[in-house]
Amino acid sequence: MSGPKPPRPQQGRAAGEHKSRARPTGKGGGEGAGGRPAGDERPGLFARQVAARLLSAVVSSRTSLDGLTDASTGHPHFRQLPPRDQALVKAILTAAFRFRGSIEAEIAGRLERPLPPNAAALRHVLHVGAAQILCLDVPDSAAVDLAVASAAADPRSARFAGLVNAVLRRIAREAGRLPKAGADEAAEAGEAADARRDCPDWLFKRLSEQYGAARAGRIAAAHLVRAPVDLTTKADAAGWAARLGGRAIGPRTVRLGEVEGPISALAGFEEGAWWVQDVAATLPVQLFGDVSGRRVADLCAAPGGKTAQLAAAGALVTALEKSASRMKRLRENLDRLKLSAETVAGDLMDFAPEAPFDAVLLDAPCSSTGTIRRHPDVAYTKDDAEIEKLAALQLSLLTKAAACVAPGGCLVFANCSIDRREGEEVAASFLAAREGFRLEPVAPAELPDFAFAVSEEGFLRTTPEMLSGDSGRGGGLDGFFAARFRRENA
Repeated sequence: MSGPKPPRPQQGRAAGEHKSRARPTGKGGGEGAGGRPAGDERPGLFARQVAARLLSAVVSSRTSLDGLTDASTGHPHFRQLPPRDQALVKAILTAAFRFRGSIEAEIAGRLERPLPPNAAALRHVLHVGAAQILCLDVPDSAAVDLAVASAAADPRSARFAGLVNAVLRRIAREAGRLPKAGADEAAEAGEAADARRDCPDWLFKRLSEQYGAARAGRIAAAHLVRAPVDLTTKADAAGWAARLGGRAIGPRTVRLGEVEGPISALAGFEEGAWWVQDVAATLPVQLFGDVSGRRVADLCAAPGGKTAQLAAAGALVTALEKSASRMKRLRENLDRLKLSAETVAGDLMDFAPEAPFDAVLLDAPCSSTGTIRRHPDVAYTKDDAEIEKLAALQLSLLTKAAACVAPGGCLVFANCSIDRREGEEVAASFLAAREGFRLEPVAPAELPDFAFAVSEEGFLRTTPEMLSGDSGRGGGLDGFFAARFRRENA
């Protein structure tokens, strides 16, 4: 006969585990010197606390992770970290968002009862710990112990420190590792993990409606594989590919494998021979054809990859950018590349050039859903309502951009969204409302290496699962849309 049943765990306690004796450390969850969370000073703890805090900011306030982790203007706690810990925080949070659904399932599967609705801080600590165990090369013991210390130091989660210990230790013992993002064995990430589970409902619904369920699944799977590093070269892509150990894609792109250390340490960086730019982002500029000696406006120009493409091709470029900090970055990039362009800080809606341009590029602000491989937080900071607002803004900006095109001139509208409301539908609305412009369809022969990305209507449309014949980090490309219009002669 079996003995008496053990007492039921309290709400939120891990199934099959007893409560640990963990106690809050230090001063609890208050602020210490320099605004740091006060408490335990053991190595690595502050980095994990910062990771949980930034995770909260993204999830609760829909704040961009790029903005929070900017070296100059990011979250003050993040900027206090040494470079190595900053890199660790970025790696933790990238994994936590890339595999958010899978991580949540691993946690939930080891709880007797769901966490209380007001336990957001506790959930973030668990996600930070689980992301290290399941996705990163961090010792399980360190991930668990520092998560317990993080929980114990925060009054909101201190009483659940034992639960954190129990849940994460069970995950470390029982769970298989999620695909190591970027590794060759993760090339078919959709087979190694439930890609649908790691795609938020709102996004998968949109992808299924627009691309069909099967292709939506392939796009979701592509989001689980880390994006490659693509470099756009001024010239001699094949030569730079050989020198850097990469391979040439298209006329100017070098695709690299794993990059050890900072990009700035690679050959060619200091001399300005290349810049970082996904191969899909290079395609809209190619739709202009020969721009040598022509006046071209890049109307939402930062960070400057397309401005650099145009300048390197001999165009007389005017680069407009609303954000002062982003304009500063654009100018620094042009200086490094030894390329020249007229730069104008200002809002497109107020822009009044002295004369119209031969060609105009509008790479409009968008949801950035085409870049989820690189920025997995985008799937959790955007939603349907935000996309509707952005599509309306894009149409307004496109209408304004059209006024800057000379008779007979070319207008290219582009963005890095994979939602058709921000692409095909904006283009159709523009043509219906703006007289004097016609669609100039893109011919597949214009982009011989990317003919597969030209739609029947003559639009350019890339999605992340394209180029999937490559393995591991070598495959895929960002999602991009571009439409080309021609202004009728007066």
